[in-house]
Amino acid sequence: MTTRPRKPAPNTPGPGKLPLPELEDLKRRGEKIAMVTAYDAPSGRLADAAGVDIVLVGDSAAMVVLGYDSTVPATMDEMLMLTRAVTRGAHRPLVVADMPFGSFQISDEEALANAIRFVKDAGADGVKLEGGGSSISRVRALVGAGVPVMGHIGLTPQSATMLGGFKAQGRSAEKARALLADARELESAGCFALVLEAVPAPVAKRITSTLSIPTIGIGAGADCDGQVLVWHDLLGLYDGHAPRFVKQYANLAPEIIAALRRYVDDVRSGAFPETKHTYAMPDEELAVFSEGVEHAHRDG
Repeated sequence: MTTRPRKPAPNTPGPGKLPLPELEDLKRRGEKIAMVTAYDAPSGRLADAAGVDIVLVGDSAAMVVLGYDSTVPATMDEMLMLTRAVTRGAHRPLVVADMPFGSFQISDEEALANAIRFVKDAGADGVKLEGGGSSISRVRALVGAGVPVMGHIGLTPQSATMLGGFKAQGRSAEKARALLADARELESAGCFALVLEAVPAPVAKRITSTLSIPTIGIGAGADCDGQVLVWHDLLGLYDGHAPRFVKQYANLAPEIIAALRRYVDDVRSGAFPETKHTYAMPDEELAVFSEGVEHAHRDG
């Protein structure tokens, strides 16, 4: 089936930007929401062209772009730079910036100051916060100041060590009830959507049916209102271990390596560049240039 961009609502500000309230309308109509991560302008542009609804500038960039072993080292400056790049490329999708570890945990005031930087300085349409608990207060503070917030529960990578590693969450009745309670509190605090990561499908289904805001699943089953995958995972660009919930839609890494090898071979053999890859110079200008060089050489 051909992917077609959704039509913007009437009287929407900006050149076709997806209105935030449209997400709840999509949920009510049973239309699935497609979200991907992206970290630069070309990726944002391609996601836009493909009809993606939401682009998340994820702190997963720490692992797939910056080469760290976890998401924790990502800094505000790095995430702001990446968000600015994505917003230059993605015009229609909503762009949501992941608030990195340490940028919102200390206080409501610091969380708000950092969130405002994402919206005001980097052009994000909203921010994403991980976890429930103290994050509920942060969400209220941000939403109260006019910053749209996406929540994130289940496996929260920034606190994976406390959760026992990168594994599914909510697999006991007690923990599933806690996830549902967090989801309700995050909705009540004003979140416009909620990411459910590595949550058992029946638990995600119950959370999704309970909330009026859309849920975006990643390893949480097909009953969520939308899905998200990491850019490098779905395109086959990341050589680390892929979680079981990843579906790879392309395997671009071998093609890129093969292309680079052909380039290296051509450079070393002299096959590149060819005449068609170079710029010419008018003969008369070349003669004047050559004469001047010779003259300077003789005088020297």
